[in-house]
Amino acid sequence: MKSQTAKKKRLKNIFSSQESTIFLVIIAGGIALTFISPFFLNTDNILAIFMAAAFESIVAIGMTLLLISGGFDLSVGSTFAFSGVVAGILMANGVGAFLSVVVGLAAGGAVGYINGIIISKVKVNPLITTLAMMSIIRGIVFVMTRGLGVSNLPDTFNVIGQTKVLGVQTPIIIMIILIVLFGLLFKYSVFFRQYFYIGGNEDAALYSGIKVDRLKIIAYVTAGLAAGLAGILTAARMGGALSTAGTGLELRVITACIIGGCSLAGGEGTMWGSFLGVILMVLVANAFNLTGVSPYWQRAIYGFILLTAVLFDAVRRRRMKE
Repeated sequence: MKSQTAKKKRLKNIFSSQESTIFLVIIAGGIALTFISPFFLNTDNILAIFMAAAFESIVAIGMTLLLISGGFDLSVGSTFAFSGVVAGILMANGVGAFLSVVVGLAAGGAVGYINGIIISKVKVNPLITTLAMMSIIRGIVFVMTRGLGVSNLPDTFNVIGQTKVLGVQTPIIIMIILIVLFGLLFKYSVFFRQYFYIGGNEDAALYSGIKVDRLKIIAYVTAGLAAGLAGILTAARMGGALSTAGTGLELRVITACIIGGCSLAGGEGTMWGSFLGVILMVLVANAFNLTGVSPYWQRAIYGFILLTAVLFDAVRRRRMKE
């Protein structure tokens, strides 16, 4: 009798978790799409889903860390384009691929560092800071490229985005490695656990000796580096860096992270949940493409999904306080 009760409790805990719920929704959606479209289970379509998820999942690493700490970054889409364009322009002017990638990543990290300094030291609201930075960096990208982009990038660079290992594209492999790594770090690392304390109660974290400002800066630098890496991989995948790359990326990633269990109030979230949230969002987009729904509806539906997720999170947190 006791063993049956224990099993029921374990099952209840499993199915009550955010990750399990999203996973079941993804499975149900996948089954539904197999009946709706005969092309869904096509190998190329499955790889396309994971390829689309790869870039957004990498950006979600930094966004998850920020949301856990009680912050967020609306400039990741612009940083995404900025790093790719910086690396592309350097290569177009004869700089080697490796050094160009390093400088491109540094450019993304620099944007995150500026955000972190303004938010943690000057105490400007993250919404205002990153919204302004989104516009500033996108404007710089347009100036650098004259509104176009950088094309005909060298094969020594494109290989990092176009190579296949056992039929799987490199960006997908990089995504898997990073998701597993940061998933374990967020869960077991003492250093990263501090971000949960900051997001839960920043004043209490400060009084307990946690260096809040430094950790916030590191979180924003991480977000900048993640967005920069995703932008560079995208440029390598396409063989060129577009000035419009990453437009709307911040909305999709934040939505995915909140669906995955992060909260705008901070203190909650997992890398696994955010990854599943990205997969769900990409699955929705794939369903639109397979069923012929106009792409103009996608942005509106993403906004609706974000609003719904935020409302559910607000209701859930209110019930927890009662």
